[in-house]
Amino acid sequence: MLSEPRSGRLAAWGNALLAGAVSPDDAALAIVGEDAVHRVAGVPGEAGPVGLTLALGRLRRLGVTGWRVALPAPGHPLGLSGPPDFNARALEAEETVVGYGAPYGLVPEVAEAGPRGDVHVEVVWHCMTVREAPPADVPSLSEAERELAEALRDATVALTRLDVAASGPAAEAAREAYRARAEPSREVLAPGYPARAVRVLELAQRIGLLVDLAYGNGHGGAVSASEMAARGAALAPVERVARRARVAAYNSWVEEKERERGF
Repeated sequence: MLSEPRSGRLAAWGNALLAGAVSPDDAALAIVGEDAVHRVAGVPGEAGPVGLTLALGRLRRLGVTGWRVALPAPGHPLGLSGPPDFNARALEAEETVVGYGAPYGLVPEVAEAGPRGDVHVEVVWHCMTVREAPPADVPSLSEAERELAEALRDATVALTRLDVAASGPAAEAAREAYRARAEPSREVLAPGYPARAVRVLELAQRIGLLVDLAYGNGHGGAVSASEMAARGAALAPVERVARRARVAAYNSWVEEKERERGF
């Protein structure tokens, strides 16, 4: 969970673009990130895939006034509102963005291209019709912050008891990578997001690192099937809470706009 979901980048910088805080070109560059190219297929009025700038502008004219994130997992349709065909595609991708103000959603399809040693990533966002309804199981920022603090405490206690704290060169390298990403100069969210959203997202990322390291540490001290099951039982709710918090952080821009309008 160290890497930022592409849906998070699109929602954050798409919202900054809608707010007039960034230019269309800057928003597109931030969304693409380290990928080679992003295109959007299925945009109403377009015969084929188009660039991000054109697609986001067209969807804005069609009524989209904000973007929300969904990070669904099997049995947990986090952030989704339907219909079933859209939910199924989003679940397969494990992420999507959902328009606010107009019934459109974008689901990424990621592909690698190029020869070995020079592989680049291309992303096609598929524009689909969504149901205009409240997103599933998304907490408020204050709820997410409280849940994260409790989850971090409980997971630390449980993993210490099970003796599966990650160690070794790979674990230390992962921690160093996180510390580098957590420098004060790093822009966690796009301009216009509240400070609490930044705080919640950073804590969710730290908890994600804990989960990744614990799962990636082999069997650790959990040498029996029952101990391995106990580790999974300790980590599953933590991972769920962290995903909920990430969605709450990315979606806070839209939630703030709803409060301003009295919804």
